[in-house]
Amino acid sequence: MHPNLNIAATVTTINLPILKTLLHRSISLNHFNQILSQSILTGHIHDTLFSTKLFTFSLSSIPFHYSIRIFTHFLQNPNPFASNFLLRAHVDRNQPCHAISLYNSLHRESAVFDNYTYPILLRACSSRASELEGRQVHSHVLKMGFGSDLYVNNTLINFYAVCRNMVSARKVFDKSPVLDKVSWNTLLAGYVQTGDVEEAERIYAMMPVRNTIASNSMIVLFGKSGCVEKARQFFDEIEEKDMISWTALVSCYEQNGIFEEALGLFVEMNANGVMVDEVAVVSAVSACAHLMVDRTGKVIHGLATKVGIEGYVSLKNALINLYSSCGEVLDARKVFDDGGLLVDQISWNSMISGYLRCGSVEDAEMLFCYMPDKDVVSWSAMISGYAQHERFSEALALFQEMQFHGIRPDETVLVNFILGTTLIDMYMKCGCVENALEVFHGLEEKGVSTWNALILGLAMNGLVQKSLSMFEIMKKSGTDPNEITFVGVLGACRHMGLVDEGRRYFSSMIEEHKIEPNVKHYGCMVDLLGRSGLLKEAEEMIESMPMAPDVATWGALLGACRKHNNNEMGERVGRKLIQLQPDHDGFHVLLSNIYASKGNWGNVLEIRGIMAQHGVVKIPGCSMIEANGVVHEFFAGDKTHPKINDIEHMLDIVAAKLKIEGYTPSTNEVSLDIDEEEKQTALFSHSEKLAVAFGLITIPPPTPIRIMKNLRICNDCHTVVKLISKAFDREIVVRDRHRFHHFKHGSCSCMDFW
Repeated sequence: MHPNLNIAATVTTINLPILKTLLHRSISLNHFNQILSQSILTGHIHDTLFSTKLFTFSLSSIPFHYSIRIFTHFLQNPNPFASNFLLRAHVDRNQPCHAISLYNSLHRESAVFDNYTYPILLRACSSRASELEGRQVHSHVLKMGFGSDLYVNNTLINFYAVCRNMVSARKVFDKSPVLDKVSWNTLLAGYVQTGDVEEAERIYAMMPVRNTIASNSMIVLFGKSGCVEKARQFFDEIEEKDMISWTALVSCYEQNGIFEEALGLFVEMNANGVMVDEVAVVSAVSACAHLMVDRTGKVIHGLATKVGIEGYVSLKNALINLYSSCGEVLDARKVFDDGGLLVDQISWNSMISGYLRCGSVEDAEMLFCYMPDKDVVSWSAMISGYAQHERFSEALALFQEMQFHGIRPDETVLVNFILGTTLIDMYMKCGCVENALEVFHGLEEKGVSTWNALILGLAMNGLVQKSLSMFEIMKKSGTDPNEITFVGVLGACRHMGLVDEGRRYFSSMIEEHKIEPNVKHYGCMVDLLGRSGLLKEAEEMIESMPMAPDVATWGALLGACRKHNNNEMGERVGRKLIQLQPDHDGFHVLLSNIYASKGNWGNVLEIRGIMAQHGVVKIPGCSMIEANGVVHEFFAGDKTHPKINDIEHMLDIVAAKLKIEGYTPSTNEVSLDIDEEEKQTALFSHSEKLAVAFGLITIPPPTPIRIMKNLRICNDCHTVVKLISKAFDREIVVRDRHRFHHFKHGSCSCMDFW
């Protein structure tokens, strides 16, 4: 027990002055309870002044529910002061409904209220924008005779303005017998909030005194309405500009996309010694993000830290956006991590979007997984990020997971645009071009990713000219191509050997669209030149690349050397690739084939020895085909399939028909030191031939036979499938590791260039 609160020793002599003294000295709930007990025992609790004092003191020193119990059980006929105290406490604790409920209860008990009661109730209604309850309070104001009270009327004007009912707000204003500057500023602020420029200008002109607050409101309104010149005029006419004046104009410039002026005005504001607040700093940081001036943004960040406002969540979110927009994703993450428990949903979403903007998809995925609460923006950002980085299968999977969690997607952006793009990509990757085109033409909104999925898909399916024509239509539609678009366009040229067109598109990407080529663009050009036999030019392009060529680029040149029998360059490039990536089976095989084509079996054995030394195993050719809902796998020389006898019988039928068509096996790609007959047998046991034969006996026409192969289709298999499509009048679609081959009536969509 506190030494000054020895209540037990003074029970018989305690009086009201002592209780009041002890109350002021109370420092804990235990002490307060002792005072409350003594006031009940002595009957002093029934003293209206003391009980009111006890209650009001409790609101600042003990748990709130204790105060409510004191008010309910011990205050008989509470005076307006006590009632208002509890009503205000509810509103301050963000419990407006409890304040309204308490008022209704007191009103039924005929409690007395004053002109301070109704502004508190109107605050409660304003916090919920509950116009119905506010109108009921308004009727009580009139019944209780407070309709001419200035304070009450000003609160009513504000209430109706918050509810965006300026007609009622204006009626209260016009009927008020007395108006002060608060009345005028409140009405003006209402018109500003609802964006009514014309009426706001009229009220401003009628004001008896146009103070800085009113002028600031007009600057805010003009900023929201895009009237930048008027906002500047009002700013210049203010004789005593305060922090809000400067902030309002900085925000005006930033909101209207005049970022350099916003930044310049902020600098001037700081130079004039005006204290900056978080609103001005957020606007300035946002301007830096749009101007991509991260160094200036860092200076402003330092200023915010100096004045002690760096903890505001809105500022942290603006800084995350600034740094990630400028590619400084580590700085963005530092701001995010420094936020600790202060970060909000926008912070998480901004950081995820920042990672995706910088291409750090894996980091975005990890942050998304750890996110405590995901809203529709979080899901949409992640799905959009997948789509923008052409990872459509992940986008579709996440969309399905989003639905599983019961999150309703944004129908305009998510379903129409992102899901539509994903479906286009999915259909294209299944070789269903008609379905993909149907989805594309059915979309109301098409983003750059949508066009990219179409352009890449058409090229992959051999419709190169249509792919390039869609690129031209894309530009005419006003959609700007990005670096991925040009990967698709150059890839289309590569698929058909359009060298001149490829050179032209490569130049336009740099000169017209100001896109710096990356390693993928150079890789496409090297592959295009190499496939077309321009091996020297392809190698020169590799040597001129501003970045180190990747393994895929060198690999494209190696493949071209094999295709065009340039064994000297092929051997040199192949040796280099084996050193760069000793575990890549394809490079070893290509180099081995180059040696085999020269009859250099010693070097073939050497390469096989190197493969064995590094544990490199040649990936066997595998072809998959779906029939009756079951996926069947075939490997070269496979004898394990349950229907192998039927398959081999069909292959005999195929061989007989192909002989009539004049087919001669192409054995030059069989890199084995065996006789010609064995080579022909090996050729006819390739996995795609087995899969096609299986398709012929299990899939009835006119359903296309669709095959997926893990390696590039060889020349002989390509020739055989072409002839089968003619001899059996079947549509056959083969997706090898590079592209689709649509075989019909004895021809292929690739025009024999792959």
